[in-house]
Amino acid sequence: MASNGVEQPATELQTFVPQDGSEKKSGSFNHGKYQVTNGNLDAEAAELLNGKDFDPFKARNVEHPTSNCDTLTHLLKASLGSGILSMPLAFKYSGLAMGIVYTIIVAIICTHCAYILVKCAHALYYRTRTSAMSFADIGEQSCAEGPEWVRGYGKIVRATILGSLFATYFGTCSVYTVIIAESFKAVIEQYTEAVELRIYIAALLIPLILLGFVPNLKYLAPVSMVANGFMAIGLGITMYYLSVNLQPMENLSLAGSPFDLPPFLCIVIFAMEAIGVVMPLENNMKTPKNFLGLGGVLNQGMAGVTLIYIMLGFLGYMAFGEETKDVITLNLPEKEIPAQVVKIFIALAVFCTYGLQWFVCLEIIWNGLKDRYQKKAVLAEYIVRVILVVSSVLLAVAVPTIGPFIGLIGALCFSILGIILPCFIECITFWEDGLGPGRWRLWKNILVSIFGVIVLIFGTKDSIAKIIQVYFPESAAYNATLISNITATTVLDTTLSPTTLSTS
Repeated sequence: MASNGVEQPATELQTFVPQDGSEKKSGSFNHGKYQVTNGNLDAEAAELLNGKDFDPFKARNVEHPTSNCDTLTHLLKASLGSGILSMPLAFKYSGLAMGIVYTIIVAIICTHCAYILVKCAHALYYRTRTSAMSFADIGEQSCAEGPEWVRGYGKIVRATILGSLFATYFGTCSVYTVIIAESFKAVIEQYTEAVELRIYIAALLIPLILLGFVPNLKYLAPVSMVANGFMAIGLGITMYYLSVNLQPMENLSLAGSPFDLPPFLCIVIFAMEAIGVVMPLENNMKTPKNFLGLGGVLNQGMAGVTLIYIMLGFLGYMAFGEETKDVITLNLPEKEIPAQVVKIFIALAVFCTYGLQWFVCLEIIWNGLKDRYQKKAVLAEYIVRVILVVSSVLLAVAVPTIGPFIGLIGALCFSILGIILPCFIECITFWEDGLGPGRWRLWKNILVSIFGVIVLIFGTKDSIAKIIQVYFPESAAYNATLISNITATTVLDTTLSPTTLSTS
């Protein structure tokens, strides 16, 4: 009987070893034409059945595996998106000193959640004799291998993960096209007449399709490296502007109001979170064991990302103080050439990042379709690639102000995917093995999940406020009441949701 309660055909080992307990007796037994001496059969059979003879990392066969350096490059690019430009605003909310503390805490939580997700994947590799799993596979299989009360929810967890990942990353791709187009538009119109933003977005279609033809993460690594170079140059020039405009520290807040903590958390988490690319990166590694560990790829990458986030946030707030705008590039002088270079290089970095975010969507769609098109797999895959790119660009052309809606999706999905679900998966994966002395792992995951719920609530509230501000600016009083009501409903729904109840 399989762990999910469905009768499975016996394995060769199970047919060879008596299943009535007789193998526990000394001596020998007959199996067809064979006579088997029992001896030390118990330990050997248990070891084989538990998968300890199977090394998933040696069994993994990736046609174009990525090195540790390639993977680190991708991870840096995934975490160093356009959201980093809002870090000075986050420090404006938190204050200089507490901004450093809060950023480190958020980075530790985000890194820990990604870490335990991969750790659960490695445990499930051995149990299921599988060499690679997607995020959705981990969610489904952890339910199947977990306690009996959760085994019927595997398909629901899988659908939730796939739907949330696709909605978030596909929406992110559309927003990226808008960001790229707006950046080029802002610079070009310093020298020419104004042109409709949709024209700039549509002009990105062919370059993005060509980027979508990059076959795999191995060949996408140089693109991510170029993107990191563009971002480094853009941030370097930005930090020069910041360093020559620093204000005295006595004019700035060291610790913000507790009421300003929620917007800080929303900015930092949604800028830093990269949970959707973690498993694709691990699955394509030549040495996947090196992804984890104290000095592993994940910890190296997130440590570097955290340092850069703190530096830009700290210097940005010190330079512009209470005049700090939503995106730090808006504080730079528009007419000066170096400031225009910043916008161009950051736009190019975001363009290169599009491929990595888009790869998550491609993997979800293609994994669901590839079995139907085995005879013409290459042609079918490239048709899917073109359709995905065209769809994301068309969405951006149709709704250039889509950003607030994607922010709402991100607030919901990243809180669930990046914080709550990894905690839930860790609990049920190691439920049978024990959750540590005093069930510390359970209590730790409950606390982290509560943090995720708080971020979900306030992130949702902030996104709804932005949607109303963009589309219904004339009804401020009504909007404030509406947001409060929606927030109260969100708190109630989140508190009573099956995910929260299961986690706690």
